[in-house]
Amino acid sequence: MIAPLARRRLAIPNKPLLATVGVAPAALCVAAPASTLRDGAVCALQMWAYLAAYRMPNDDPGKLRGRVHIDYPIRLDRIVGLGRIPTERLQRALATDGEINRFERILVWSHWAWFAVPHLAVAYVALRRPRELGSAAARMYAVYDLGAAIYWTLPTAPPWWAAAHGHIEELGGPTPIGQYAGQRRDDGQPPLVRPMMREYGERFWGRRWGDLYDVLGGNPLAAMPSLHFATSMMAARILSEVDPVAGAIAWTYAATLGVALVYLGEHYAVDLLAGGMLAESVHRGAGRVTPAARLITRALRRLRALAVEA
Repeated sequence: MIAPLARRRLAIPNKPLLATVGVAPAALCVAAPASTLRDGAVCALQMWAYLAAYRMPNDDPGKLRGRVHIDYPIRLDRIVGLGRIPTERLQRALATDGEINRFERILVWSHWAWFAVPHLAVAYVALRRPRELGSAAARMYAVYDLGAAIYWTLPTAPPWWAAAHGHIEELGGPTPIGQYAGQRRDDGQPPLVRPMMREYGERFWGRRWGDLYDVLGGNPLAAMPSLHFATSMMAARILSEVDPVAGAIAWTYAATLGVALVYLGEHYAVDLLAGGMLAESVHRGAGRVTPAARLITRALRRLRALAVEA
């Protein structure tokens, strides 16, 4: 638990740290008896490991920026948007210059709600069908882990970052949209895409916004695939298996979040497509790894029994 917080101060290498936090959930299964509390703690440890892996590439921002991929999602999104990226088209059609309207505030709050939604979905499964918790949690957190691995190997800039550094316009975009005093491109001009979540966050949270963004962000160059969309889709999948009404609400939320991510400039449309493919791949492939998962579960139970006997 403490290692990720102290890794920079103690200069702990990333690989040993990841190994340590990666085995922590399994170690807890051996150390503590089965209970709802332990299951929740195992999920929390899993997310703690994910957050450590998610943040690590940004330990050296300059090095990460040197590896970041910027142009390929812009080109793909221009195909989807028939010449302009969908974010640009949506903002030009619906945004009000210098303001954040009610529709945009709804989208921003749907984005902020995401930090709780996947975990609430897993908790709902635990409440309604405890026997299915293992399957639901394994699928949900496998999406997080696979996404983190991709972020390490394929760091990709989101639309707001690419626009802020002039890359979207360099590929032939028209004049910038609106005026946002909190963001300028490297050449001092307003960006083509407004970073609306940050714009509204600064207005709503005031001085607290910077601290909140540091806590909840941590790696601005982790856009491909969109784990926001992937985990929301997985939440809809697992909730649909438990409760059709909850599933319908979750699918509605996932669709709303998808619109928000593109409109606000947090993700490209192709990021969402990749996130959806990741979620579906995990969901459909779960059956193939179930035998291996059962072997691991039985091994942990044996180790637990040996630990109790000792």
